[in-house]
Formats: sequence, C-alpha cells, structure tokens
Amino acid sequence: MSRLVPLERIRNIGVIAHIDAGKTTTTERILFYTGRIHRMGDVDDGNTVTDWMEQERERGITISSAAITCFWQDHQINIIDTPGHIDFTAEVQRSLRVLDGGVVVFDAVAGVQPQSETVWRQANRFQVPRICFVNKMDRLGADFDRTVEMIRERLGANPVALQVPIGREASFAGAVDLIERCAIVYDDELGTEYHKAAVPPDLEDRVEAQRDALMERIAETDDTLIEIYLTEGELTPEQMRQGLRAATLSGKVVPVLCGSSLRNKGVQSLLDAIVSYLPSPADIPPVEGFLPQSEEKAQRSASSEEPLSALVFKIQTDPFVGRLAYVRVYSGVMNSGKRVINTTRDRTERVMRMLRMQANRREDMDTLEAGDIGAVVGLRFSFTGDTLCDGESPIVLEPISFPEPVISVVIEPRTQADQDKLAEALQRLADEDPTFRVRGDDETGQTVIWGMGELHLDILVDRVLREFRVEANVGKPRVAYRETITRQVRVEGLFSRQTGNKNQFGQVWLELEPLRGRQGFEFENALRPGILPPSYIPVIGQGAQEVLESGILAGYPVIGVKARLVDATFNETESTELGYRVAASMAARDGLHQAGPTLLEPIMSAEISVPEEFMGDVIGDLNARRAQIEGMMLRTDMQVITCRVPLAEMFGYATDLRSMTQGRGTFVMEFTCYDTVPADVMERILGGPLG
Repeated sequence: MSRLVPLERIRNIGVIAHIDAGKTTTTERILFYTGRIHRMGDVDDGNTVTDWMEQERERGITISSAAITCFWQDHQINIIDTPGHIDFTAEVQRSLRVLDGGVVVFDAVAGVQPQSETVWRQANRFQVPRICFVNKMDRLGADFDRTVEMIRERLGANPVALQVPIGREASFAGAVDLIERCAIVYDDELGTEYHKAAVPPDLEDRVEAQRDALMERIAETDDTLIEIYLTEGELTPEQMRQGLRAATLSGKVVPVLCGSSLRNKGVQSLLDAIVSYLPSPADIPPVEGFLPQSEEKAQRSASSEEPLSALVFKIQTDPFVGRLAYVRVYSGVMNSGKRVINTTRDRTERVMRMLRMQANRREDMDTLEAGDIGAVVGLRFSFTGDTLCDGESPIVLEPISFPEPVISVVIEPRTQADQDKLAEALQRLADEDPTFRVRGDDETGQTVIWGMGELHLDILVDRVLREFRVEANVGKPRVAYRETITRQVRVEGLFSRQTGNKNQFGQVWLELEPLRGRQGFEFENALRPGILPPSYIPVIGQGAQEVLESGILAGYPVIGVKARLVDATFNETESTELGYRVAASMAARDGLHQAGPTLLEPIMSAEISVPEEFMGDVIGDLNARRAQIEGMMLRTDMQVITCRVPLAEMFGYATDLRSMTQGRGTFVMEFTCYDTVPADVMERILGGPLG
C-alpha cells in the first residue's frame, strides 16, 4: 500500500497561544498561502474557516479546536487551531497529546502572556518540539527582542532568533533571514508576492552579529558541528539548518520568527520553518502503552507495517453525519468498513466512514495510516482517551488526563417537554467535553452542571439553548450542607396508642453520641439479654436512622451519629414492631434537639499555583475565604499553595484568581471531608442565631 505523502513529509502541528495573540488569523493565512482557501477571512468579521461555531464567530474567540489539512513544498501539514482562553485549556491539552509539533504565537506588544505560560508547560509535559512566531510586529509598541528575552526568562526556554525585523511598528516591512543572509520583502498587500533582496545597509552590522551568535548556538548543540565551527570558523546554511532541526527536535533550542499575520507578512517563512524544523511522525519516539491482559509495557512505531494503534482524542456531534470521533493513528492502517477493538472499554467497533476534516467540512477517506489524523463515523462506545487497535495485537495507549471542573450552576427545564431534550443535550455535550460534568442532586432534585470556568459554562448553556433548542432556566448551585451533634445524650422514647382494635406500644432508651470522623450512622444494641425479643432490635435501629434523613436545623441530612440502645420495656400483649419503630424515632428526634446540633460544610483540598509576585494578594484572599494554609512550595517557576477551604467560599474563585494574578494563576480542588460551620456563618445560613 503506497501513501499519497511519505511519512517523513507529514507534519502534525498545533497552533497554540494566549487569547488574542493571533492564532486563528495566522491559521487563516497559512490556509490561504497553501491554496486551501482562496479568500482570507477575518476574526472580527466572523468568517474564518477554523472558527466555525456560532458562538466563536459572535465572540471572536476560538472555543473548539479545529483540524484542517494543507500542503506546502510537497509536505502535508495537519493543523489544529486551539483555543486561547484558559477555560478551554482541555482543548489544548488533548490536541498536544496527539500532535508532533507546535507553533506558539506571541503578541509582539504583550510578549509572553499568562495562557502562553500554561500552554508552554503543557507542551513541556508532552515533550512537543515547537517554534515561536512573534506576531503583530506592525502594532505600536511591538518589540521583537524583548519578546525573545521574555521567552527565555519566563518560559525557561532557549530561544534562537532566525530573523531580524525590517522596520518596526507601522513601518514593519519584512524580515532578514539570518541563515540565508537575505531580506524578504513583500510586494503586494496580500503578501502573495515577495522577493529576496540584499540586507538593508542600516541592518548589516546587526545582522552579522546576530548571525554569528546564531551559528555559535547551533554549533554548541552538536559535537560534530562545534568541531567544524572551531576548525573552519563558519557553518554553511545547510549545516545550520540540519543542526537547528536536530536541536529543535531534541528540545535544546526553540527557533523564533517574526511577522504580522493580519498584514500578511511573515507567514510563508513560518511555513518554511514548520517544514524544516518541526518533526514528522517518523521523528517521534515509538508510542508507549501496555498489553491489556498482562499490563506488560509495549510500543508501536510510526509505520504502516505495524499493527493498528490509534487514540481517540475528541468526540464531536456533527449535524450532518452524526457522532464523530477524532483519532490519531500511531501505527498500522485503519480501513473503512472494518472492525476495530476498543481496548480501553473492551468493545468491538465498526468503522463506518472515515473523514479528513477541514474545520466543519469533510472529505471522505478510504484509509488512515500511521501518522494521520482524521475523523471516524460509526464508533458508538468510544470516548476521548480510548485506544483503538487490531484484535490480534491489542494495546492500551496512555489515556489523556484532564483537570477536574471547578465551578457549577443549576439548570432546570422550563417545561415537562424539555425534560428529555435537556437530558439528551447534556449527555451529548458531556460526551464531547471531558471537563464538562453533569450531576443530579438527589436532595434538591436539581441538575447541576460543572465546568472549567464561567465562560466555559456560559458557552455550554448557550449551546443547550440554541443548538439543542431546549428551554431552560439557569441559576446558582446550593452547597450541600450536613447536620450533626456535638455531645452525648440519653433520651427516652415512648409510644402507646390504640389503632383500630389493637394497642401499639414501644418504649426505648437511646444514647446518642458524635461519631469520630463524622461519617454516616451507627447503631449498637447494648441491651441485656432477655429484655426484648431479637426481632425488635433492627426495627429500633431503622426508626432512629429515619429521623436522621432530615435534620432539625435546616432539614439537611444528619451524619456522624451513633445511636446505642441501652434499655427498653416489653409488654407481651401490646408491644409491636410499629410501636418500637415510632418510639425510636421519637427518642432520636428529641436527642437531636438536646445533643448540641450544628451545621457541617464540605471542605475542599485546594492546590493553587501562582507566580511569586502575586503570593501576598492570593494568600490574603484565601484567609478571607476561611482557608487553612497547609504549605507552600516552589514548583518550576510557580509557587504552589496547598490549603483546605470551605466549598461555599470558592464559588467564582476561578474568575477572582485570574483577576488577582493577571490570568496566570490556576487551581484544582477536591472534596476531603465535612467540618463544623463557624457560629457567625451558621447564623447567616440559618437566617438567625440558633435557638
């Protein structure tokens, strides 16, 4: 089987950056210059190829990563344009998991911005080689050298500038290629016509100095090149390119280029760099996984001759073809109409159709081979992070891990007719987005949806209302408080009543005491033998437990209580199960009043990562939220604060943290335990002092 494009000439890349750095505009220019589109769209006009969702075009931001394929210099470039907003960081994360290289776009005025740091750390985690494109060189305040220095200082990278800009701000006209020692000058407004010229006289000294520095830094990355450099005093352009490619693939250096995508300058040089310096699937180490039966480690190389292994990295609902599963094929060949095994879920799937996606447009494919990225129709049981492979050579690839959602809202259908539509809409959105969770609250009867931030939930709710045409009300979530007791009491329960022609009698004495750990309910029989028939004992425990389902302060469930049956009276003619059950309920209810009832609130364990300069503000804010700081530590370039904090104080924290840290702070939290609500807070919750 012969491929249309050899594996060595395929580039799977992602365009990643902070919001508004120009990712989508840069992608649009790449598609134009490679001939994929014949008219450039504009983000402000809402007509770009990769921002195709209604919400993206209205807001001028990328929400969902879009895949598209183009060709440049006999190379196939599969591009994924990713979101820049931190609420959609999962889209970046799953894209980086399956890509071979990255183009990181920076704003020449703002330099390294908060989300740039986040995506850079994600790329480091997946060991993705990358090149940098300093965009918006035509804007007032643009500074190429400062941005390169920020990449070095704030990202801990080793950037090497491959160009020197010609002019600055409004007079930006192009760039000098340091390797070729020539100026690239654009002849028309569309940037399609350009020529190479001599270096402008006023830049000659700077170009020579920076070219020598570039040559030296490339030589330092390779023993053979350093020997040539020390012997001959210079490297040829071809030697520089080869050395730069090897150093980029190994992560020793990061090439940096400049341009202005909106003004159509510098994008062709970026395409040349993608082809020259970013890896093909053949340059990437074999993908690792384990055998499903033995959990023994296994590898698959990027070859069509190897058994099939592919990773599902995204689920999307398409209005025309239905459920799409985006896959990256790491080895082997996937054929249309064939069956594959989902080893993650131990299910057999049938590949009905395979598509090459061009944002929201589709091209049918017969096969997807090692190194390809495409979409599969017909997978019913596969979700993000699942492995697809041959049944004869199963393997389970490492799944994609996502951060836990941290903010929630309540959503309720307006009418009974919307009930089923809402459930279906939320399920389909949850299938698409692994950071979106749906939970039913049994206590309130509400549906609570969880996401990564307020914008994230705003978009999801908007999709429910518009895309799925569901009428729904959206509110705020309630904190699930609990009640407990604080001291031991002994109480009597007596029930004696005639019902019909029969007397119902029961009399018990219970001791209630707080349970260590404040979890659940325990019942202990401490009666002396012979006082009650054994059949009545479980009934008494049930009667006491029923009372605890609704507390006496605000109706919240009561936890952390131990009930001990210490005495009882038995009447042979009148005692009944109902009598003892009601007597136990009455005793337990009285006991709750006497045992010092109090409210408990859910406590979260939180880990907050912030830059050093914002530590004071963040800790002050946490103290105001009743947090208990447990520790602080330096992790790479961020300070990590660990603390325990009430959930009730953390609603909206994602937004507040971003405000305090200029968008650079992140946090994760999870439930740990219930703890006592302070008296002043309890008064506020209950609407007045207890008693």
